[in-house]
Amino acid sequence: MNTLTLNPGRLFALGRSELTLLVRNRAALSVALMMPLVMVFVLQSSLGEFDLEGGTAAIGEATLTGGIGMVLLLVVYMNLVSAYVARREELVLKRLRTGEANDLEILAGSALPSAVLALLQVVVLAVAGAAALDVRTPENPLLLVAGVLAGIVLLSGMSAVTSAFTRNVESAGLTTLPLFLISSMGSGLFVPLETLPDKLASVCELLPLTGVMTMVRAGWMGTGEGGDLMTAAVVTLAWTVITVFAVQRWFRWEPRR
Repeated sequence: MNTLTLNPGRLFALGRSELTLLVRNRAALSVALMMPLVMVFVLQSSLGEFDLEGGTAAIGEATLTGGIGMVLLLVVYMNLVSAYVARREELVLKRLRTGEANDLEILAGSALPSAVLALLQVVVLAVAGAAALDVRTPENPLLLVAGVLAGIVLLSGMSAVTSAFTRNVESAGLTTLPLFLISSMGSGLFVPLETLPDKLASVCELLPLTGVMTMVRAGWMGTGEGGDLMTAAVVTLAWTVITVFAVQRWFRWEPRR
């Protein structure tokens, strides 16, 4: 990749262009807006089967924190994989690369609308979701925001990596499925980690989204020891570094021949 600097003007211009394309794509926009809401109801039903300490309130909080994870997976990761593949196949990325924008600006500008949409949906979950489920609002909002932002950065990078192995937009549903399933089941979205056997839970703690979800839950519930949060931050940082390397190594700017 070329110079890793960000020009705000170019970044927002690219983001505005990507937002226009997203709005025109009614199917992608509907999935980004509606699927997280649907998955929240699925999460609530799934978590109701577990005997969580704290009863109904604990289930409500677990539903909302899991819903945040779903927003990150659906709105950021899965939506961006399709966007990167579509722009690559339409030669948009190739044309952008011949202009003034550098590689980081092109990737970040493409991700900007999804990131903003994800943040807005998290705010809706934190306010309207908490009121609807009659649970407390986040105890540590700064930690919650830090977890969400870390998740956006990590999953934006992972979407770029996944796009390199995605031949066309139609196959994006298949290539994104492994991370979606692994994160849903192993990072505490559908199945709380405390209900898993100790050895399996220890392995799940090393999954890409687990560190992010640990910070999100700690930010909402005001729980989490310093050591656990440090581990979560280190795991998230490690996966981010690995992802950056993978993007530099494998991301495709032109259609596959």
